[in-house]
Amino acid sequence: MTWLLGAALGLGVVLAISPWLWPRRARAAVDPQPRPRLIDRLTQAGLDGIPPLAVGAVSLLLGVVAAGVALALAPVVALTAAAFVAGGAAPVLAVRWRAKRRRRALAAVWPDVVDHLVSAVRSGLALPDAVAQLEHAGPEITRPAFAAYAADHRATGSFAYALDRLKDRLADPVADRIIETLRMAREVGGTEVTTVLRELAAYLRLDLATRGELEARQTWIVSAARLGVAAPWIVLLILSTRPEAAQAYNAAGGLVLIAGGAIVTVIAYRVMLRIGALPTEARWFA
Repeated sequence: MTWLLGAALGLGVVLAISPWLWPRRARAAVDPQPRPRLIDRLTQAGLDGIPPLAVGAVSLLLGVVAAGVALALAPVVALTAAAFVAGGAAPVLAVRWRAKRRRRALAAVWPDVVDHLVSAVRSGLALPDAVAQLEHAGPEITRPAFAAYAADHRATGSFAYALDRLKDRLADPVADRIIETLRMAREVGGTEVTTVLRELAAYLRLDLATRGELEARQTWIVSAARLGVAAPWIVLLILSTRPEAAQAYNAAGGLVLIAGGAIVTVIAYRVMLRIGALPTEARWFA
């Protein structure tokens, strides 16, 4: 009887955890492999020529430097570890910040890109040529990507291949929608492509205006989050320069206090950023 109860318990445990085991592996075998998030971040930041391994190396180097500086200023083991983590995370955070700024700059020019496409199509240009002319007529920030598209199209003659490369270079959800609209118009045909593009441009302008107003109102939340994160650690660093304070923080209680403070700081910062963040569109056609 005991072995029967044990077998039933084991079967129940296996059934309980099965949704987290086999379906995930089955999806991984069927679904295409997505691009790593760091590669997308580097592309969105305009740093697509930098390999992710270089970012890891710089993170490690900055972590060691930050830990050394913290140890020299305040000989506290826990503070040195926190400085190592902060220094190691700095390059990734810098890439995210640059990607966010560049994505915001791109969002401001996508309606103009769509307007140029509509004008080119209505003037009688074929879709590949209409996209290629953005190398010279499009906004300045998008011209390198469209110049590379034009080179790809001239070299291969394949519109689909050139569009796929263009999507990888831009790594932007709005660009994905524009490119997929052009691809569908090319493969299926029809006369409504200009109407669809005009409606897309109107939607993008409305979304840009709404986001700009909301971000202007929520800037104080992000500023408060950054101030709330930095202030306690600056005070801790100043206090740790005193020998008696450093000795106290190196004790077991001090290590627990600093570790708990680090955990609370990270959680509070993420919560405040979540409160002030606007939803970002995912790349459904990547």
